[in-house]
Amino acid sequence: QEAHGSVFWHPNGYIVWRELESYMRRAIDGAGYKEVKTPQVMDARQWEQSGHWGKYRENMFVIPDEVPNTEDEGPLVSDAAEWMALKPMNCPAHVLIFRQGIKSYRDLPLRIYENGCCHRNEPHGALHGLMRVRQFTQDDAHIFCREDQIVDEVQSFCQLADRIYKDFGFSYAIKLALRPENRFGSDEIWDVAEAELRDAVERAGLATADYGWEELPGEGAFYAPKLEWHLTDAIGRTWQVGTIQSDRVLPERLDASYVAEDGERHRPIMLHRAIFGSYERFIGILIEHYAGRFPTWLAPVQAVVATIVSDADDYAKDAAAQLQAAGIRVETDLRNEKINYKVREHSLAKVPYLLVVGKREAEEGTVAIRTLGQDGQRILPLAEAIAMLTGEATPPDLRPA
Repeated sequence: QEAHGSVFWHPNGYIVWRELESYMRRAIDGAGYKEVKTPQVMDARQWEQSGHWGKYRENMFVIPDEVPNTEDEGPLVSDAAEWMALKPMNCPAHVLIFRQGIKSYRDLPLRIYENGCCHRNEPHGALHGLMRVRQFTQDDAHIFCREDQIVDEVQSFCQLADRIYKDFGFSYAIKLALRPENRFGSDEIWDVAEAELRDAVERAGLATADYGWEELPGEGAFYAPKLEWHLTDAIGRTWQVGTIQSDRVLPERLDASYVAEDGERHRPIMLHRAIFGSYERFIGILIEHYAGRFPTWLAPVQAVVATIVSDADDYAKDAAAQLQAAGIRVETDLRNEKINYKVREHSLAKVPYLLVVGKREAEEGTVAIRTLGQDGQRILPLAEAIAMLTGEATPPDLRPA
């Protein structure tokens, strides 16, 4: 009720967000993207020029570019007011960044990335937890390239998406959404655009039954075909998440150009792409996929050091301090409760590792490790336990090959 369709991120949930953000930032840095940040509010004239004002205004949050009148009985907003809107997508802002300065064909491809916060005025009845919200953050990027670079760029994106989805334990199907009945552009243009995407997937080795390759007639956007990634979670449900599609319309509408080898100005091709889709929805999918049992590197609390007796309190605190210094997200449980009660409580909280210490462990410098979902425990020296947990807590993209 306090913020319909927006998420209040509590500490544990925001840890998962930050881990995803760090992971994605490493991925896009390694793939040659330039990260940017663009304004939340943009002038209505920009949205008119891009075409969103005419086609999408009912789903935008619109505000006057003036201080509302609250002093007298006149109208709240004057007839002369100019209008602005919270951005429902990031693409026009990325075109504006591309337009700054003269671009040469040598500057292409230019890959612009943003963890971009967007707002869409979805109907109340359509809102659904993390899966359908009004305020969301996209792992959004736009690749500005030449015609002869499209296939290479799409192929590289396919390989990047493949690696990322596998790091999170997903299998997926990749689908090519083909021309709809109502569309812009000639059949010749669509033939080329569809062939480019098909060729890129084939070159990436993904156009096979193992990857659920399928072509979907009539499912493309009105201006371009697109590739879609449909994830399969642990219990067989599918979720459409990632996309990439080419766009020749927006660069034209917003007058984006580069100087080609012939010295003339040409329009770049704009590739719209996302992998998570939005952080909110992807985290919702991860919660469903893992049933709350996040892998250690994503778990908000990775380990708890729990005492059997109060005589081990100081040792538990020291062990936790060493774990924290090694980069482990750790808590202590020094309560005067039976150890079986503590084990059950932290198991229900889906904590990956419970390190139990008593008087004996304190004297010997060891810990009794219980792993979530496994019976029994292992006795390890504290240093060895820290090394093991550090390895488990390392994100998959940072582990040795």
